Order: sequence, then structure tokens, then C-alpha cells
Amino acid sequence: MHVLKQHAQSRAAAALSTVNVSRRGFMKGSAGLALGLYIAPLLGRDSRARAAGDNGEFAPNAFVRVTPEGEVVVIAKHIEMGQGTYTGLATLVAEELDADWASVRVEGAPANTQRYQNLAFGIQGTGGSTSIANSFEQMRQAGAKARAMLVAAAAERLDVSPGSLGVHRGRVIHEASGRELGFGELAEAAADQPVPDEVTLKSPERFTLIGKQRLMRQDSPAKTDGSARFTQDVQLDGMLIAVPAHPARFGSRLTGVDDAEALEVPGVVASVRFPSPTRDGDLVAVLATNTWAAIKGRDALALEWDDSQAFTMSSEAMEADYRERAGRPGDTVTDRGDAAAALDEAAQVIEADYVVPYLAHAAMEPLNCVVDLQDDHVNILNGEQWQTLDQQAVAKLLDLPPEQVRIQQLFAGGSFGRRANPISDYVLEAAAIAKAARDQGQAAPIKMVWTREDDTRGGHYRPFNYHRARLALDADGNLTAWHQRLVGQSILTGTAMESAMVKDGIDATSVEGVADLAYGVPSLSVELHTPKEIGVPVQWWRSVGHTHTGFSTESLIDEAAVAAGRDPYQYRRERLDQHPRWQGVLDLAAEKAGWSTPLEGGAEGVKRGRGIAVHESFASYVAQVAEVSVDADGRLKVDRVVCAVDCGLAINPDVIRAQMEGGIGFALAAALHSELTLDDGQVQQSNFHDFQVLRLNEMPEIEVHIVPSAEAPTGVGEPGVPPLAPAVTNAIFAATGQRIRRLPIANQLRG
Repeated sequence: MHVLKQHAQSRAAAALSTVNVSRRGFMKGSAGLALGLYIAPLLGRDSRARAAGDNGEFAPNAFVRVTPEGEVVVIAKHIEMGQGTYTGLATLVAEELDADWASVRVEGAPANTQRYQNLAFGIQGTGGSTSIANSFEQMRQAGAKARAMLVAAAAERLDVSPGSLGVHRGRVIHEASGRELGFGELAEAAADQPVPDEVTLKSPERFTLIGKQRLMRQDSPAKTDGSARFTQDVQLDGMLIAVPAHPARFGSRLTGVDDAEALEVPGVVASVRFPSPTRDGDLVAVLATNTWAAIKGRDALALEWDDSQAFTMSSEAMEADYRERAGRPGDTVTDRGDAAAALDEAAQVIEADYVVPYLAHAAMEPLNCVVDLQDDHVNILNGEQWQTLDQQAVAKLLDLPPEQVRIQQLFAGGSFGRRANPISDYVLEAAAIAKAARDQGQAAPIKMVWTREDDTRGGHYRPFNYHRARLALDADGNLTAWHQRLVGQSILTGTAMESAMVKDGIDATSVEGVADLAYGVPSLSVELHTPKEIGVPVQWWRSVGHTHTGFSTESLIDEAAVAAGRDPYQYRRERLDQHPRWQGVLDLAAEKAGWSTPLEGGAEGVKRGRGIAVHESFASYVAQVAEVSVDADGRLKVDRVVCAVDCGLAINPDVIRAQMEGGIGFALAAALHSELTLDDGQVQQSNFHDFQVLRLNEMPEIEVHIVPSAEAPTGVGEPGVPPLAPAVTNAIFAATGQRIRRLPIANQLRG
């Protein structure tokens, strides 16, 4: 218990030192939004207030309600978008409350920064794989205090001492007499008890829910029976569907609209021109009584665009530009030792360029948002990831006090970072359409819907990045210097975050994972070029900068091992002697994959190989071993991935495994297929047929092994992504001798 409590806040804080510094630091540094890092448990209720909710409910704090029927309602300040947050947060509360899991349900918290702020960011929002890490102590405290009040109420009712009572599965029990009372029976009386200032949390050996297998996910039943409510499910009286028209090139301006044909589409009510809050000039949306009519109406608009200020570069031109920049010194990120001298004196020098493309988030649910604008307030229903920033942005747009922007959190069908947009782009667009519609006589609730094509071509991608590296090895194959130069857009350029978070030209999220390279090397030099004239909107994508730095660094260390004539696993391990948790996952993955035994051969003409990679992101450590087969025609099959993860105390092992499996599938799609390209400034891909996600027959056999740990929990939503691509490409090299330095792999093996 002492160890867990000692580490809880320090590990959560440490997690955020490497987790998306921009997302945390901006919140702390931007005027009007900073609430500061609140370390003490934030339970959202004065201890002197009567802990009563509506209809006789017991509501001792912001996170727990107990109904007269005995139902325990956990209020989740973090969105559930498939990552298991609702289950994890409920587990923390139910563990300390000793609730019956079958009687626990979860509700999404409304937008209220004071009550529901993310302790790591200082705002209400979900990101950086922080939900469990920052809530670990907070939610346990909420459950433990509620339990103490229920026990106190039972002691009064039974006329016994609180110390003589136990709690088991939602019932307070006096073992000496055999009497017991359910939580529901005690709810009203518990509300009159004082909220304790201090409670003792359980020691790990007393856990009955935390760390246990096969705990039913809180979101599974509703998602199975269809009762789960996503934004697309919302139906309000008189609601109209709005589908906006976006330009084919970023930076184009709308100059003319002819809506005659659009208005002839059955179900179309109007077209609405509105000033875009995040793009240049005006845009136009079609309003209709159903989604199909709105899409058909939007497609029937005759539009004129001014492309004179539009971005018109092609992917080939951008790569040529980035390649040229990579040949010049950039802004200094890390400068340790004398890399230049070590390279001059090296017995061997490895030189390699690594390239990764723009990537869309490609969540299953495209962007959408419901806005119900009233005279003095607005109701927003949304798969809401970024409550505080979206609330502030909409308040400014509509000239309302922030508290009059009422945001209801719904489920989201994925996000991978897209719904936490730095400029609140799609939420602001929905609000702007609703305002313009109201001003033009259409005072109805508006559900704005982007099609899959709008979502794929709408911008805000994982940035295209170019890496140039030179590694020096001595005569014994030891690394003596590592020089790496990165070229890529900053996620923060043009946002309010830029001035607060870009220091000396360096966006920390551009270089995370290489600026603090874990491998022991005497000289480390990292430089960065940040092109600002590239007009393609970018933002964080699942695991942010680690997506490309992990690919480059884990490929490069593999190249060094091969050049040194050493086993890639052992070569890594020797250079991680200062990082036991890195070594721990590396050892576990290698052991479970059978690294020390020869890989079973394939059919005639099939070459097989095994590759390894390890990476830390979001304070979690993940190693993966991939096994691949390449046939005589260059067709690649990833057969197996063995994954080891150290994420501190495992709250829900099944959720951790699911997140590792999902991260591997997500990353494998990007490694094999996914790529956004531009021609004359226009994004060429539009849907899953040409921005291909992983197909079922491509999913490898996956094993996930969790390192037992007494450390406080860290993130699992993103850390499974970075090691996958290098593990696969290192396996390809082992099989074929061909080094893959560009993603996606696509047809590179068929040349």
C-alpha cells in the first residue's frame, strides 16, 4: 500500500513528462485556460456539504452516486472511445467501495472543469494515455470515502461500532450478529454523514477487482445490444442534419455558391453559408431532414473556389524539399559529447534516411457533433474528448459565458487523437453552422456530419516526417555516436499552444523518443527542421511523435547490431543497462517468442524472419517480436507478434491486452498500407478502399504478456503502436536481407 501511494502521483507526473508535453504544458501556460496541476485528490464536494443527490441518492463526491435501489453510478470524467476507460475508472471506485460489479454502471461527466479536470493537464479532457494514471488515487479516494460514509450510516442503524462492520459486494455486514444492509438501504442515511478527511486505501493483497481477469467491460453490454449512444444516434425534435462542403485544397476560399440543384433534392431544407472559424473565408453547408439527403444536397452544390492562396505542393515535391533540409544543420535538440569527432574516427559509419507519410486517424465513426443553440445557452452532444478547450472555443464563437456551453459526453467510435483537436475545428464548425442557420431562420438543433471522404480529406493528419541518421561504431561494434536530423511539421504551428510550448524552435512532440534516446551512447546529437510554410493541417495521432521516432530508432539500432555482427536482442539489452524496465520487457518478449530457438521454416520459396523492437512512451514500456513470411513473389505475411508490456500496476489485464492487440492492428495497417499523398495540393485518398486499414485476414496471431509491477499504473492506449513497425521491418530484413526504411511497406518487397 505504501509503495503504491508513494508512487501514484510521482509516476503520473512522470508519465506526463514524456507524454505529449504540448498537451499538458499548453493548458498550464495559456491565458484563460490554465487551472494548474492539482495534486491533491479532487473530489468535487465540500466535506461539510450534505452528500445527497436527487431522489434520495447518496452522492458524496463528483465521481460516485448510490441510488436507493443499490445501484452504484460512477461518473467518468474521461471519454470512452473504445480504450476501456469506463471499465478502468469504475474498477478503481468499486474496488475501494467494495461494490458488487454487477450493480455498477458508468455515466460520462458533463463539461465542468472545476469538478472533472484531468489532473495531469489541468483541464477536462482525455489524451496522452493518462486516464487511469491521473485518476488512480483520485477515484480510489472517491470510492473509499463513500464506503466510509455507508459504514458509518450502517453503524448508527445497527447500533454497533464502525470497526465491527465489513463490506462485501455492496452490502455492509455485521458478522457477529449476521445482520446486513445493502447500499441502497443506506443511501439516504449515508448522505447525512460527514465526508471523512482521510481514508486508508486498500493494500494490493486485498484487491478483489484490480488486476483480476474477466471483469465484464462497462461498455460492452450497451455496445452489444445497440443501446450505446454515439453522436450519430442522437435524434432531437425538429433536428436538421448539416453536411458542410470543404475545398479540395487547403487554403482555398469559397467565392460562389449555386444551390438550385441542391434545393431540389428531397429532404433538403436549405443551404447555409457561414464564416468558417478555422479555415479561410466562408464555407457552405446543406441542411436536410436526414443524413442521406444532406449528403446528396451538398454534392449537388455548384461551388466556385479561389485557389490563389491554396497549398499546391505534391508529396514528391515535399519529400524533395525535406530531403534537402535534412542535408543542412537544424535546430539543436540534444547535444551530448562530440558526435562529429566520433563519426570521423569511427571504424564503421551507418548512414540511413527513414521516411513516414501523412496518416489519417481513420476512426470508425467519422467526425460529427450535435449543437442545440438557444437564446442564452447552447447544448452540445458529442463524443467529447477535449471538454475545456472546446467549451472555451465555442463560448468565444457564440459570445456566451463558458458555463453556458453545456457539453454532454457520449461514446465515440474511436478517435486516435482526432477528437482532441488543438483548434477545436469540427466542434467549432458545428457551432458556426448552427449559429448561421439560426440567423437565417432555421432555429433547429443541428447535427453536423462529415462523411468518410470528408474525414479522410479534411486535414489534421499525423505529420509526414523525414529522418536522416549517421551512427558511429568502433572496431568492436560499440556505438560511439548517434546523429539524427528530423524534418517535419510541428503539431503546434498556428495554434494558441505554439508560443507557450515551442521552445527555441523545438516542438517536443516532434522529437520525443529520440531526443531522450535510452540506448547508452557516448555522443548523441539530435537536430530538427520544422517547415512552417507547409499548408497541410496536422495534429497528434495515436502515440504522437513516437510513431515515427520509434520506427527510426529501433530500425537504426537493428542496423547497428547487424553491422557489429551481434544478436539484435542482446545488442539492445547491453545498451539498456541503465534502464531495467526496458530490459524487463525486452527479456520477456524475447523469452515468450522463443528468440533463442531457430524460427520454423516456411513452405517452398517462402523466407521467414524474426525481428524485435522496444520503446517507451507515455511512461509505459513495450517490446514486440514479429515473425514474418515473404513468398517468392514478395508477398508479405506477418504471422505472429509477441508483445510484452510494463504499464505499472495492471488495473484491468483484459483491457491492457485488448489495447495492445488493438494498437498492434492499428500500427500494422500503417506499416503495411496506410498513406496519404497529395497531388497539386489535393489529398488523393478518400475512404477505406484507398486509405487501407487492416483486413481481418492480415491480423497476425498475437500474444500479450504483462510484466507484474507494484508501480502506479501508466498508459496503455497508445504505447502498443511504436514498436510494431520496426519489429516487422527488422523481421523482413532477417528474412530477406532487404532493409525497409520507408513506410508503408506496400509493394517494396515485390520490386
